[in-house]
This record gives sequence, structure tokens and C-alpha cells, in this order.
Amino acid sequence: MSKQCNTGLNERCREEDGSIPRKRGDTLVGTLRQEYGEDFGPGARSDMRLDTLLDRADSHSLSEYIRRRNKR
Repeated sequence: MSKQCNTGLNERCREEDGSIPRKRGDTLVGTLRQEYGEDFGPGARSDMRLDTLLDRADSHSLSEYIRRRNKR
């Protein structure tokens, strides 16, 4: 039996309370590229941590980073 869920941002499953889990700061850019595509974090090494990428991009969250990148 497969787990069913209510999807939200980027088809990610929502928690029972409706929230979408946050990505941890120690998630690697290489891991995020598997989910968001090979063009995620251009110029960043695959072993860079998400919190470092966000700091360098002056973003407070992954969603803010993605929004800013999509505006370009």
C-alpha cells in the first residue's frame, strides 16, 4: 500500500497539520539538485551545505532562494 499525501510546493508532501517540512541547513546542494534539477545552485559545489548557499545568496529560506532565482 502506497502512502498518500496532500501535495504542496514542488509536489512535496504536507504534514498532518498542513505544513510543508523545511529542509535542514546541512542538506547538501547535490541532494537538492536531485529534487530541483541540475541547474539548482549554479556555481556551487555539490558538497556545499544549504545554509552556506543561502547565506551567500542573502536568502533566509529555500523558498525565498527559489523565488529569487525564478525571477531572473
